[in-house]
Amino acid sequence: MATAAAVQDEPATRFAKDQLKAIIERIERLEEEKKAISDDIRDVYAEAKGNGYDVKALRTIVRMRKQDANERAEQETILETYLQALGML
Repeated sequence: MATAAAVQDEPATRFAKDQLKAIIERIERLEEEKKAISDDIRDVYAEAKGNGYDVKALRTIVRMRKQDANERAEQETILETYLQALGML
């Protein structure tokens, strides 16, 4: 036999369930937005490719621009060192 208290959630439990549901719904909405933005970015790269730009180079430039200037300079120095060691420069 189920008691009335067991059938209905305690207020604290109900609040936790509602809060969890709200968090999940927010994550799902943000995932949808992220996918839409990702699709938009892909369209821009396709447009750039259609205009004759090298997409790999564009992606590299975007990644480099996100870096701090000192970090970028350090990575470029390491890359140049490696290329010289391999006789590629």
